[in-house]
Amino acid sequence: MRPALLVSSALIALTLTACDPARRSAPAASAPPVAQVPTQLPRNVRPLSYSISAQPDAANLRFSASVLIEVEVLEATDTVTLNAAELDISSVTLNGERRGRVSTDANAQTATFRFDAPIAPGRHRLAIAYAGRINTQAAGLFALDYATEDGSQRRSLFTQFEAPDARRFFPGWDEPNFRTPYDLAVVVPAGQQAISNMPEAGREARPDGTAIVRFRTTPAMSSYLLFLAVGEFDRITTTAGGTEIGVVTRRGAGEQGRWALESSARIVPWYNQYFGTPYPLPKLDNVAGPGSSQFFGAMENWGAIFSFESILLVDPAITTEARRQGIFEVAAHEIAHQWFGDLVTMSWWDDLWLNEGFASWMATKATEALHPEWEPILGRVDGREAAMRLDSLATTHPVVQRIQTVEQMSQAFDAITYQKGEAVITMLEDYVGEDAWRRGVQRYIARHRLGNTQSEDLWRAIEEASGRPVRALAHDFTMQPGVPLIRVDGGQCVRGQTQVSLRQGQFSRDNRDGQPLAWRVPVIASTGGRELRTIVEGGNAQAAVPGCGPLVVNYGQAGYYRTLYTPDLLARLTEGFARLRPLDQIGLVADNWALGLAGYQSPGVALDMAAAAPADSNSKLWERLAAIYAQIDGMYAGDEANRARFARYASARLRPVLDRLGWSPRPNERANDAVLRGELIGTLGALRDPAVIAEANRRFDANDPSVMSGPLRQTILAVVAQNADAARWERLRAMARDERNPLVRSRLYQLVGGPGDEALARRALELALTDEPGATNASQIIGSVAGQHPDLAFDFALANRERVEALVDASSRSRFLPGLASGSSDPAMVDKLGAYATRYLTPQSRGSADRAISAIRDRVRVRRERLPEITHWLEARRS
Repeated sequence: MRPALLVSSALIALTLTACDPARRSAPAASAPPVAQVPTQLPRNVRPLSYSISAQPDAANLRFSASVLIEVEVLEATDTVTLNAAELDISSVTLNGERRGRVSTDANAQTATFRFDAPIAPGRHRLAIAYAGRINTQAAGLFALDYATEDGSQRRSLFTQFEAPDARRFFPGWDEPNFRTPYDLAVVVPAGQQAISNMPEAGREARPDGTAIVRFRTTPAMSSYLLFLAVGEFDRITTTAGGTEIGVVTRRGAGEQGRWALESSARIVPWYNQYFGTPYPLPKLDNVAGPGSSQFFGAMENWGAIFSFESILLVDPAITTEARRQGIFEVAAHEIAHQWFGDLVTMSWWDDLWLNEGFASWMATKATEALHPEWEPILGRVDGREAAMRLDSLATTHPVVQRIQTVEQMSQAFDAITYQKGEAVITMLEDYVGEDAWRRGVQRYIARHRLGNTQSEDLWRAIEEASGRPVRALAHDFTMQPGVPLIRVDGGQCVRGQTQVSLRQGQFSRDNRDGQPLAWRVPVIASTGGRELRTIVEGGNAQAAVPGCGPLVVNYGQAGYYRTLYTPDLLARLTEGFARLRPLDQIGLVADNWALGLAGYQSPGVALDMAAAAPADSNSKLWERLAAIYAQIDGMYAGDEANRARFARYASARLRPVLDRLGWSPRPNERANDAVLRGELIGTLGALRDPAVIAEANRRFDANDPSVMSGPLRQTILAVVAQNADAARWERLRAMARDERNPLVRSRLYQLVGGPGDEALARRALELALTDEPGATNASQIIGSVAGQHPDLAFDFALANRERVEALVDASSRSRFLPGLASGSSDPAMVDKLGAYATRYLTPQSRGSADRAISAIRDRVRVRRERLPEITHWLEARRS
């Protein structure tokens, strides 16, 4: 047993000399009045700057450190309380003289320093020596292990601080409203590099072969944006928009980051122009980490984005066209945060959507500008649907939500924050106009740079730039939950115009009889000619839409609402479906499918529209239809006769499209056709299509080149895994075990958790609790099993709760088991999940469990009430 590490006098001296209060005081930031910003800490002391020095002991998963914090005492006090979690604080000194007594509160994640006499108001220095743990999951300072090409093991260290985990690396004011500069120094082993938010300021060799790496002082920023990585790295660079841009990988994988580097070099100048404020730091790195997390893929640390390898690196052996596009889109999302989230930061987690919803919207906008051939605007319907699935249940929450606890911070990262946030911004931009919206955003960034904001600050800037009353509309869609429903009645053609009445209600999957909320809803309607724009306010509106063709309400799909048409209007839309724009085709199918499952109309309406889609329809439409067919197949689980009958119908619809595309890429084919090919093979495999399964197994058994490397490798292996027998499953496991490329290895272990056979799924779960897959891959296996067998995965995780939770990011554990159960269709799961939440979760941390329970109840209702209608529709197609 090695004793706990102590902070050396050299490290403390390094901290003291690094801090120059005359140079490093935080600037006065534009922020809401302090009294209006929530906090979990006393307000009598605030930080002005930090100097942190750390010495990791990676082999023993411990670190020692010291921090010198310049603080301002606002009123006399003999105590200072700040955040600290899982830190062993050995000493606290005030102004180099007065020693404080330390007490900690593990539940509140705080440390309190008590001094013998009150501290006078003014500026002071707190010097703290402490030690902490290096985690094996992505929280605080954490380790990721991987094998090199020669089979030797390596360990790299990274940090992940959002939302509440900077306190696991240093004691401090771990709340976003406390912006300060940071100095950081770290001791690194010989032959290793360190990466942080800013470039290196200096490197000092030490007699033992290690080196102290110091970084330049950061601008004033929130604690959760600080970053550190230590390991054997490659770094490739370029310059764009006046900024050095880098991609950092494990040694030997640098060129796999070339696509991300080239993408970032296009994105940064575009954002410089859009925001009207140049990227403010001297460099922007994107740092790749091997492994994975159940809860995030990338993090927008200012100047040093962290991304898991699977969404940053292009490996010719496994990277699909869909993944390649995804790498660009994730980079666009995280780089957007460098302005919206980093340069300007929300004051408190209530307004997390200001970071995430805006970055999601901005990523789509940048992708549309730089890669219009990918048609990212069509994908916005997918995001809207993800949000509405959650937002149409009674357990939803507003976009601007009340956050009070650490657990609630973690649970705020959901489809409401991201996708509804993006959808609302899309709608509001369309309402005020693209140019006016951009001017408002530029005004917001310029006014609040290096500051903290609330939603009201954005609305104020947009109103000033556009001259339009945005705030009332924005409040309707961000301060209250739910999905508006626009009922469309009439439809008579009078003197070349379609006359309709629009009535506003509320779309709900579990409370259709409740009193609807009220919204002011911007509506765009068209019959294919000129658009009509109006606002449904006070519950009703009359509209005369130019033209008499098929009427599309929510034309262009920018609105966040569902549209319920009369049967006659639906019939016209279905008849003219093939002539509609792809964006409206996708939106109409998605909208009517959701309305059908919720009981507002027959599910057959959407299936009729799907049946009207020609074989040469847009690739994104076929992806949407394939997803619906796969969903219906899952609904029939347990009714094998009807399941097989529907699968034959779905295969008959999808196979001609796959036959047109073929299994092999065609010269100069559209990028989205390559994406669709993979989607179709995967869906047909899930539908148990005999020809697709036979072809996938043939290639796998023969070691076909397409299975060993290339864009279809992952797709084919997924079909093999889902339909695997014991021999093929064992071969997949052996491939994962023997793989030395950590990116490929992680993907293979996910497939090991994907068999449809329950006995093999049990073996995968047992495997997850061994040392074989590695710390971060194990939870991915359990999550993969839940995709096919949610009840089995939940029961297993509950029976092994402590061991399973040890495989999950500490701040996100309250979400993991509910996530496994959320796909269940068994009514008994409602009680099991409720009992789990009552026993193991606090009232503040059970939000994910309550939402999973609502989703399960809804799925049970759909199978009981809507599935017979789908069966009837299918039988009618045969007659």
